[in-house]
Amino acid sequence: MYVKICGLSQEEHVFAAVEGGADAIGFVLTASPRRVTPERAAELTALVPEGVLTVGVFKGEDPETVRAAALAAGVGAIQLHGTHPHADFIALKDMELTLLRAVSADADLRCGAFDEDLLLVDAPRAGSGEPWDWAAVRGRPTGRWMLAGGLTPGNVGEAIEAARPWGVDVSSGLEIARGVKDSALISAFLHAARG
Repeated sequence: MYVKICGLSQEEHVFAAVEGGADAIGFVLTASPRRVTPERAAELTALVPEGVLTVGVFKGEDPETVRAAALAAGVGAIQLHGTHPHADFIALKDMELTLLRAVSADADLRCGAFDEDLLLVDAPRAGSGEPWDWAAVRGRPTGRWMLAGGLTPGNVGEAIEAARPWGVDVSSGLEIARGVKDSALISAFLHAARG
């Protein structure tokens, strides 16, 4: 099971994710309680070993803004969340970074439909931390896709069973306060997702 730990802002949480075996680590570079600057993301990205994908998360920014922030952050991937048009993905393709398209279940769920490398299927209210009907997407997405939205160490096993994703992505389900992660929850989630 591919696991992405998202919304990190502290060194200790990056280390917990890496030590726990995370496949990808996300840094939020858009308006959010979890937002970090590209400069801060670059400091954290420098702590991540090769083989673990670093992802800059964006929502609504134009491709040139995304490009500049991703380059400053030094990430290996760009995640465009929400209603970005196909043209935004095409505009970033020349960067030769991994592209992720993050959408809700009512969008086109074919991985690669927008020239992205990975698809992320999120809750209707992304970032809310609210569980949703994971089984509703079972068998619908194609290709390499991750399930997100309302996942926690306590329910990720149930969510995987319900939706049968290629991977999972988590952020708010690892927080002890809005925007504040917990290393023990990160470790517990990685263990539960692969258990």
